[in-house]
Amino acid sequence: MWLQPNRKNDLESASQPLYPTMMESPELRWAFIRKIYSIVALQLVLTIAVGAMVVYVTPITIFFVTTTAGLVLYIVLIVTPIIVLIPLYYYYQRHPVNFLLLGIFTVTLAFAVGLTCAFTSGTVILEAAILTAVVVISLTLYTFWAARKGYDFNFLGPFLFGAVISLMIFSLIQIFFPMGKISTMIYGCLAAIIFSGYIVYDTDNLIKRYSYDEYIWASVSLYLDIINLFLSLLTIFRAADT
Repeated sequence: MWLQPNRKNDLESASQPLYPTMMESPELRWAFIRKIYSIVALQLVLTIAVGAMVVYVTPITIFFVTTTAGLVLYIVLIVTPIIVLIPLYYYYQRHPVNFLLLGIFTVTLAFAVGLTCAFTSGTVILEAAILTAVVVISLTLYTFWAARKGYDFNFLGPFLFGAVISLMIFSLIQIFFPMGKISTMIYGCLAAIIFSGYIVYDTDNLIKRYSYDEYIWASVSLYLDIINLFLSLLTIFRAADT
């Protein structure tokens, strides 16, 4: 009993709100946060497993590169995650349909990521993965600390949305009018900055704004932030390696 006062220093203590104006139960919010990070961790493990299979099982890569059916399937794999988000929007509260759709979303996106990595050296992939992990952990810890201090990052939403639109236009220009290695590295750097901002923004929403039944959307948001950050860093390192 005499040790209980020391719980005020515990990061997840129920007596400590996550931010100064918090009105809900910290215990419930921490349970929600743990649930989200557990789902995201499973998504990342599944992505790594599928990506490794695509990279190391050579016939899979050959099928996608050398056959028309492989090209068609590759396009399907790229489009499927976007399509799956539509039914996921309507069934995100219906278990187990929501997890089934989330699994399809993750696996198809993992195949696309794996095919991207299949044409990249192992050193570059490792460098991008390590830097992604460092950035994600650092920004997550910073956002939790900043929330405890009373900082709010909701204002980033419109700026980040506009930045993503600009990035998409930039990528389309790159596809039709390639501007070389320097332009590719600039694109990768801008994308890395934008998705680093999204990690802060979505983590702040996770702490303050997501409702308890929005765990699927919160997981999808964080997962996409991490994957897009990894692909951005991969673009930079791959351009620098050539």
